[in-house]
Amino acid sequence: MSNEGETPENRLRRELPEEVPAAAPESSGPEQRDEKDEPSLTGRQRLVKGVWPPRVTRAQLIVALLLFGLGFGLAVQVASNSDSGSALRGARQEDLVRILDELDNRTQRLEDEKQGLEDQRTELENSSNQAAEARKQTAEKEKQLGILAGTVAAQGPGITLTINDTKGTVKADMLLDAIQELRAAGAEAIQVNGVRVVASTYLADSGNGVSVDGNKITQPYRFKVIGKPQDLEPALNIPGGVVQTLEKEQATVTVERATKIIVDALRAAKQPDYARSSSQ
Repeated sequence: MSNEGETPENRLRRELPEEVPAAAPESSGPEQRDEKDEPSLTGRQRLVKGVWPPRVTRAQLIVALLLFGLGFGLAVQVASNSDSGSALRGARQEDLVRILDELDNRTQRLEDEKQGLEDQRTELENSSNQAAEARKQTAEKEKQLGILAGTVAAQGPGITLTINDTKGTVKADMLLDAIQELRAAGAEAIQVNGVRVVASTYLADSGNGVSVDGNKITQPYRFKVIGKPQDLEPALNIPGGVVQTLEKEQATVTVERATKIIVDALRAAKQPDYARSSSQ
């Protein structure tokens, strides 16, 4: 049969193979069937599934540790501040009133001293015989300085502080705290076991006892103190003060008031090696 009258389009169709029908899609596997069968999740369930289990990064862990350290430091600071002043918070009302009275008495003593100096100045300015008045005040001042320097015996009202240390637990720093507390309360003359206490006095541990300015003393330690008894005794008995500290060391402490205390231990006047008067 002749193909001369056949068109190019028909010739091309005849030469090409027949179209193969597209293969039917394979049935989905078990995993796909499970995904289709799985019910859709709610918004809350998707949120929980996204955040749990938690995925902690290294940076988040470092920040958490820093925040923990900061919180711990703040807690320790707050606890430390809460402990400070606990002795006063635990004190009785009578003790707090006594401490307040002691502060008022110290202020009053300073005011009296100021007034006394002003009176001396007025007397010098108004005295008809200023030279005689000056010599009188100089002699009086010499006695006062002699008491402070320990070169002159003194007497007056005060207290006797006795410390029995049978356990040997009382150290030099505890006796020094007692001296400092007495000075702060207005003590004008102090004697410890026959040794006069002055501005340059030092204490050190020495074997089974304590040395005061190089003089060894042993218990019982007896302080003779001249000053206002109403100020001296409360100063030693404040909460957390000298008496409580010594009693914690199993020492026995007694404080006795007296209208007349004699401080007769003397110190030789010492010429300073370098200090000189600056007055012309």
